[in-house]
Amino acid sequence: MKKKTYSHGTGKRKEAVAQVRIMPGSGTIIINGIPYEERFTFISHRQIIMKPLEVTETVGKYDVLVKVAGGGIAGQCDATAHGIARALLQEDEKYKPLLRQEGLLTRDSRAKERKKPGLKRARKAPQYTKR
Repeated sequence: MKKKTYSHGTGKRKEAVAQVRIMPGSGTIIINGIPYEERFTFISHRQIIMKPLEVTETVGKYDVLVKVAGGGIAGQCDATAHGIARALLQEDEKYKPLLRQEGLLTRDSRAKERKKPGLKRARKAPQYTKR
């Protein structure tokens, strides 16, 4: 029987779903076949993706391979971070208190509120006219 060489984690945020595989390596992060620096151009998004690795002090120890679909850029970057945190937890259980303390294991359940009838959006009402 072949030994499993990677750990898997699924991350979610809004409509985005990220399937993450981490394996021992040099620290490269590939998202949908593109290096993460090219996929996420904002520095804040890159910091969010790196946070699980920085908290557990595993930057440069694991190669990260991500397939992410749905949602927008912000949702995808948060879903990726959630997936990396879950995959690290599979790799070693000792990371759990560190990741939990930073809130990286909790799925952010906030989503767009549905539109209501008679309103323009979820809560925006049409402008009132007196005459």
